[in-house]
Amino acid sequence: MTIENKIRAFAGVFILVSLGLAQVHSPNWLWFTAFVGVNLLQSSFTGFCPLERILKRLSENSS
Repeated sequence: MTIENKIRAFAGVFILVSLGLAQVHSPNWLWFTAFVGVNLLQSSFTGFCPLERILKRLSENSS
C-alpha cells in the first residue's frame, strides 16, 4: 500500500469514526471531521501533509 493510499484510508477512518462519535456521544466531534476535511483541502493546494511526514519517518525507522 502506498503512502497516498494510507493517507486516504486514515482520513476515511477518522471521518467515519468522528461521525459515529458525533451521533452517539456529542455533536462536538463534528469539529474533528471538519479538521480532517480542512487538512485534506489545504494539502491539495500546498502539497504539505503532516500525516505523510509521519508515515515516511515511521517507514524509515522500520527499515
